[in-house]
Amino acid sequence: MTKQSLFGRVAQLAKANINAMIDSAEDPQKMMDQMVRDYTDNIAEAEQAVAQTIGNLRMLEDDYREDEQAVNEWGTKALAASNKADEFRAAADTTSAAKFDNLAKVAIQRQMQSESEMKSANPTINSQREIVEKLKTGLNQMKEKRIELVSKRDELVARSKAAHAQNQVNEAVKSVNLLDPTSEISRFEEKIRREEAKVIGASELASSSLDAQFESLEDLGEQTEVEARLAALKANQTGVLES
Repeated sequence: MTKQSLFGRVAQLAKANINAMIDSAEDPQKMMDQMVRDYTDNIAEAEQAVAQTIGNLRMLEDDYREDEQAVNEWGTKALAASNKADEFRAAADTTSAAKFDNLAKVAIQRQMQSESEMKSANPTINSQREIVEKLKTGLNQMKEKRIELVSKRDELVARSKAAHAQNQVNEAVKSVNLLDPTSEISRFEEKIRREEAKVIGASELASSSLDAQFESLEDLGEQTEVEARLAALKANQTGVLES
């Protein structure tokens, strides 16, 4: 397993899920919540894969240590068998010396086999160690991205709610504009103005009627004075004639 194959597959899956949710989204909050859950599941899947890779590496390292221990043990056995062969050879027991020399050779062969296994495992172990470090780094980056995703989710949900609230306000304002109560007030005000005008007209009419009456009284007074003066004039004339 390589870093690219693991995280590439996870990334493609996550991207496909996100694109599908965005295309069919009706409720932004539900979509973002689902996105966070899916990404969390992707991280869990990646964690399992990374854990398996680490486990495989630890098994290789255990085998390497066992081979290393076997090299030392077979080396010790080879040396012990060789020393024993030398002892029998010194005692002129060539048969026993040959037997222990053969045992020493077997031990050396086993030692060489373990060394060969160590040599062949060493590049694999080094490669797996590099992969594990890259996987750990990639996994940490995914976790950081999840934190960013959660933060972005919270921000976008808040913005969506604010936009929805603003839209409701705008719709309410439109309704107020369509059913503007001030227009009814204007009509009522116009009605009152007409009534006021009617009162003013009636007042003016009443004033005009009173003026006419007073003018009639003034004319009557003038006529009365004329009659009085005429009578006085006649009376004076009569008095002159009599005298």
